[in-house]
Amino acid sequence: MKIKKVGPNGRVVSFIDIGTNSVRVLVVRLNPNHSYSILSQQKQQVRLGEGEFEEEEILPEAIERLVIVCKKLTELARTFNTDEFVAVATSAMREAANQQDILHLLRQEALLDVRVISGQEEARLIYLGVSSGFHLGDQQAFFIDIGGGSTEIAVGGGQNYHYLESFKLGAIRLSNLYLFDNVTEPVLQDRYKKVQQHVKDAIIHSVRKIRQQQPDLAIGSSGTIMNLAEIAQKTLHQNGNSGENVLLYKDLRKVIDLLCSLPLEQRRKIPGMNPERADIIIAGAAILDMFMKELSLESITITSRGLQDGLLVDYLSRMDAFPLLGELSPRQRSVLQLGRSCGINEVHARTVTALVLELFDSAKSLKLHNFGEWERELLEYATFLHDIGSFISYNNHHAHSYYIIKNSELLGFDQNEVNFMANIARFHRKRIPRKKDPEILELDLRERETLRILATFIRLGESLDRSHAALIQHVRFSSADKDTVSLEIVARGDCQLEIWGVEAEKKAFEKIFNKKLVLEKIQMS
Repeated sequence: MKIKKVGPNGRVVSFIDIGTNSVRVLVVRLNPNHSYSILSQQKQQVRLGEGEFEEEEILPEAIERLVIVCKKLTELARTFNTDEFVAVATSAMREAANQQDILHLLRQEALLDVRVISGQEEARLIYLGVSSGFHLGDQQAFFIDIGGGSTEIAVGGGQNYHYLESFKLGAIRLSNLYLFDNVTEPVLQDRYKKVQQHVKDAIIHSVRKIRQQQPDLAIGSSGTIMNLAEIAQKTLHQNGNSGENVLLYKDLRKVIDLLCSLPLEQRRKIPGMNPERADIIIAGAAILDMFMKELSLESITITSRGLQDGLLVDYLSRMDAFPLLGELSPRQRSVLQLGRSCGINEVHARTVTALVLELFDSAKSLKLHNFGEWERELLEYATFLHDIGSFISYNNHHAHSYYIIKNSELLGFDQNEVNFMANIARFHRKRIPRKKDPEILELDLRERETLRILATFIRLGESLDRSHAALIQHVRFSSADKDTVSLEIVARGDCQLEIWGVEAEKKAFEKIFNKKLVLEKIQMS
């Protein structure tokens, strides 16, 4: 597919995923500065695969639902002045004998060209969408996505996959085969075991290959897995003993026992249950059950990312000069994406970041702190984003920066890390953190003390580029004794504003480090 260039006013692309259970649309504006903004994200259930896996044809009533939903979602997308649609269909459509008739109808009625993708391609796109949202480092992960008609898996790291597979296992498909003849009643143990055995027989060879890869963790996407995790959280862990984004295998088993014990109407009322999914969730749970059992997985991390995100990542990867991908980690990409989407002064951000890291490193060499790579990395990203609040207004932009960072979807970070970075940005100007500030109460005692020190570095770094002219070339703490610390500043040109700015931070420095700060300016010719 040829990717069109982004013009000076940006470009809007809508990504549509026609699944066996639901249709999803993601409307994205691609900006001239190589960032993107999500304009809308919608989902509507269509049950395209209902009855299909017995008849090998998508039923007329399901086709009617699909056409109506696609018309409405494309009309919505066009209100955002969509320039291009990228639409794919998965399991139900690729197996339908009447596939071509449906594709023709979508072209005629919804003005939508849809590409039917293979199971392997679906697995690849899901891998792209999910892995791009995690900070995996050197870890290898097992990825699983349970759809209505198929289940896709992958094994890989942050940059590449090593194994992809697609199975004809899905929540609707297995419900059609084993459960729909008595759908309103509880599911007896022998019937559930038949579903388990079907799954086990289908995955036995792949399980051996996955074990050989020795993944370090498991990540689950799709509505089925998310809903199972939500039920576990609300029925078993109301006191918060289990993280919302992690599903333990022992909890999955308890949820399955609960689901099977109830008739459909009572199942719909379980806390956390999506009522529209109550009739198919047991079959979906059986798929996850058998994968976790056969792979000896004690837990699985849950994500809302999936095929749609993979379509976007794949699209961006084929654009010329789009630097948010390539060798950047998910953390780096999401920080750069957030900064650019809010129009930060990138030159100033990079200048201050470089100076702050020089302060951090030189302070560590003088034993002014003993922090490691975790603190350094979060300080780097928070410094890059420290002025992002100016997107709202310059007045109190430090407070706006805190709010934007704290409430943004920064991929690859956990919520505690996001909160910590938001607080570093919050205190880059005005007063230093106080023990009872409401913003820092969500941090533990060690993190609060760490914040006070890191905030001092960012305050000095911001002062050292006060004129936004990159006059300070280098900075470092050159020496320290029990009473004083010397700060060596290498400058070009007239940097009096910067020197005044650092002078204004001396009291804050002394309060945090209990030492006086002495400035040593070195003028470059």
